[in-house]
Amino acid sequence: MPGGSGAPTGRPPVPPQVNPYRSPYPQAPPPAWVKATQPAKPVTPGPWVAVAGIGAGLVSAALLGEGVGVNLLLCALVASGAAALSARAAGRKVRPWTVVWAVGALGLLVVPAVSAAGWPIALAIFAAFGVGSLALHGGTRWTGVLLGPVGLWAHLMASVPWAAGGLRSQNLPARNRVVPVLKAVAVTIGLLVVFGALFASADETVAELLGDLTPSVDTEELPLRALLFIVGVLVALGAAHTAAAPRRWDRLPVTPGKARTRVEWALPMTALSLLFGVFVMVQVVAVFGGGGEAVRTKPGVIPAQFAREGFWQLLWVILLTMVVVVLASRWAPRGTPGDRLMVRVLLSVLCALTVAVVASAMYRMQLYVDAFGLTRLRISVAAAELWLGVVFVLIVVAVLSGSGRWLPRAVVLSAVVGTAVLGLIGPDALIAEQNVARYERTGKVDIDYLRGLSADAVPALDRLPADRRTCALQQISSDLAVDTPWYATSLAEADAREILRQRPAPDDRGVACRRAGVSTYSYYP
Repeated sequence: MPGGSGAPTGRPPVPPQVNPYRSPYPQAPPPAWVKATQPAKPVTPGPWVAVAGIGAGLVSAALLGEGVGVNLLLCALVASGAAALSARAAGRKVRPWTVVWAVGALGLLVVPAVSAAGWPIALAIFAAFGVGSLALHGGTRWTGVLLGPVGLWAHLMASVPWAAGGLRSQNLPARNRVVPVLKAVAVTIGLLVVFGALFASADETVAELLGDLTPSVDTEELPLRALLFIVGVLVALGAAHTAAAPRRWDRLPVTPGKARTRVEWALPMTALSLLFGVFVMVQVVAVFGGGGEAVRTKPGVIPAQFAREGFWQLLWVILLTMVVVVLASRWAPRGTPGDRLMVRVLLSVLCALTVAVVASAMYRMQLYVDAFGLTRLRISVAAAELWLGVVFVLIVVAVLSGSGRWLPRAVVLSAVVGTAVLGLIGPDALIAEQNVARYERTGKVDIDYLRGLSADAVPALDRLPADRRTCALQQISSDLAVDTPWYATSLAEADAREILRQRPAPDDRGVACRRAGVSTYSYYP
């Protein structure tokens, strides 16, 4: 029968559809490192993860527009809640180092609540983001602790559809009744805004009536608030997505270095250690012996020149020694117990001598500070030098103990503690204190530089005599004249406002600065 089942129709068969955008070439397999570190498929999140993400966005939009203070810590706590809910749903266990990194990240965010200096705050926020990412990823090897802090970026964009899919998969109670109501409310608001604006522009009386009925909204801040909301949602959901399925950077394949013979490894290491030893001995004689004073006081060489001529070279020596130690550890002979003992001795000696070089660089920096005062660059470089010295001490302990599994995390932890301490002690306060003490001792002070410090410096600058005090505090007083809410005000700013309220530093158009001998051309045209 025509048209019956199985009867030929007389038409040619339809060819299968071919995707014109699909490459005709076979796809290459992913690299080995991608397969090795591939994260597991994240579990479908519950509705509370998306709610926490939206909450983080709302808190960010509401609190971060006026500046940073304790508000940044509040936003981080909400984002941490989203990550904790996601990790619990994925069945991840809380490990001690995870707690250490999480506490470290939140501790770093205390810095904006205490200090008003921009550069340590920026450093603390950057470090907190990295340490928080490390807490989500975990890691014990060098690959884990170095790549874990940057792994969160890859989860930001993937987190939004993941969280939205979790909402769609939930059979929420009364969903069929709530969603239509929300859609109707959104359409209603849109219609009222459009037609209300048209009627308001057509009649002034209607415009005044609608202006009284609608809440006042600063439209100039809406783009910033919207951006802060988006950033808050992305960070919170990105943290949740990372907690659900982190990339395992510890599994990144790293081939061990080819072991060298004793001669080709030990000869350069011994020669370098001898050179370091000679330098350290010369520095010991220069500092504690009679020849050192002659070097530092000979005609044409002042202490600052003595410090400046060698400090930056010593910094490069320390950094290059770090590279040498890493490469030497990779290529060290390790076939026999004698080889391993030789490696331990030579690496320990080199690292110990490097610590002595760090001490020499710090001494030179102290001479420089005594001559010209403390600055932000000098205190940051000195802090970096001190941290490198701690790292070399940790390397010595790891080499002598024969077990370095703890070393990567210890190095990162020392950097976290150093960054937190640097921010919490208030570098600008230290700079002002040292320079004011130097003025009280020598009568020399760079008011032009002190004018650019933050509110952290106000308690120390308040001790300067009248005109110098007024000149140093005028810019800070002008910056603090703008009122900010409590959550965007640091403790240092609150203390500075109280000092300036009791003893103001009025803007006198540069009169006090000119009397103090400070040029005011760059401040007052």
